[in-house]
Amino acid sequence: MKRAEYYKRIIVFLLASLVIIAQSAVFGYTWYSYYHKLIFEPFWNKGNWTLIALYGLILILFSRLYGGLKVGYLKKMDIVYSLTLAMLCTNVVAYLQITLINRWFLSPLPLLLDTLVDVVIIVAWTFGSGFIYSKLYKARRMLVIYGDRKPDELIRKMNSRKDKYDISGKVHISVGEKEIYKMMHDYEAVIIWDLPSETRNRYLKHCFAHSIRCYVTPKISDVILTGSDRIHLFDTPLLVSKNMGLTAEQMFLKRIVDIVISLIGILISSPIMLICAIAVKLYDGGPVFYRQERLTYKGKTFRIFKFRSMCVDSEKHGARLASKNDSRITPVGKVLRNLHFDELPQLFNILMGDMSIVGPRPERKVILKEYQREIPEFYYRLKVKAGLTGYAQVYGKYNTTPYDKLKLDLFYIENYSLLLDFKLMLMTFKILFQKETSEGVNDAQVNALLDSTADILEDEDENED
Repeated sequence: MKRAEYYKRIIVFLLASLVIIAQSAVFGYTWYSYYHKLIFEPFWNKGNWTLIALYGLILILFSRLYGGLKVGYLKKMDIVYSLTLAMLCTNVVAYLQITLINRWFLSPLPLLLDTLVDVVIIVAWTFGSGFIYSKLYKARRMLVIYGDRKPDELIRKMNSRKDKYDISGKVHISVGEKEIYKMMHDYEAVIIWDLPSETRNRYLKHCFAHSIRCYVTPKISDVILTGSDRIHLFDTPLLVSKNMGLTAEQMFLKRIVDIVISLIGILISSPIMLICAIAVKLYDGGPVFYRQERLTYKGKTFRIFKFRSMCVDSEKHGARLASKNDSRITPVGKVLRNLHFDELPQLFNILMGDMSIVGPRPERKVILKEYQREIPEFYYRLKVKAGLTGYAQVYGKYNTTPYDKLKLDLFYIENYSLLLDFKLMLMTFKILFQKETSEGVNDAQVNALLDSTADILEDEDENED
């Protein structure tokens, strides 16, 4: 097992190479058997090989972006979905390249047949590589070290991936460090779950000293430090966290991108928006749009536009998030929510400058105040403009707890780059048809707060280093 672990990266690389080579070979066959013969000025052989190699390179970039090459990381169907999406993007780019080379459009049919063969390859590779990986690498036996906050929800989440995690033990810090240190060596990994910083750091250093794999839930201060810069002017290491949000040049470039993409998005989606508007109107005769005050950069309020997905008097009893079985959602609204089409009118908010394409989702003022009673730091999300999509939307869910959502949004703010924006835009296509990302809160909840949230923040405020 240890020897297999040592060569794990090499094995995963070889497995990933197989699917890239296979798909590139299929494209190469399609190119030589059809498109190559129709090009007005045929390539030399080196040109043909370069085109096929470029196809493989683009496929690698999209596959890495969507995480499809992470054997043993994603679920099998997630890998199929990710690789299929990557392949479709690559084939679209390949067809545009062929069109440019030929200086006119050629039949896309051969490339469509290529796509069908690729799907078969992807499915076969996913299950084949998954089988090999599962034989070499069993789920790790893990120990959870916890304090005042119970780790039951985390254990439930992680044990849902039985192929990867096996949390077979948990221990409260009251047992004592010496006893827990002994227990650690009976497991393949440990999870340090929301402990006070001083206590957590001792366990973390012990794991480092004894080469024990360690999983840690970060605190807000840890997330802020991820965006800090290293200073090497002296022989004493320094980290500087500027805490200013985006720079002037970043905000300028981000605004230019927002204007261009929102205009293109409005033009492309206008037929879809027209159909959505007609469907909403015909269902109950109520308003097509839902306008509501939300918060954006520095707490500024604006009116957000959405297609109405609930009944007209949905908030006569006060503001609340949509729940899993919310009776207020209309049949038309349910379809719009599942496809995320109810969000399309926000392209106009982006064009007007109230929102950005990428950023934290805008919250209502009343909801923000409720969250801030338990999480005073929740307003940190307002250091950048609210967004149509974002880090928390891509890596979280609709019903992700505010505390976790805050940390995800801070990861974005502290590690911002234009490249990250483009990555999140492309990743948004991956989550559009994943039902769990739009799943509401439990029916008994008014917002996404959990009972234990206050305990987390109280512990963090008292015990930060």
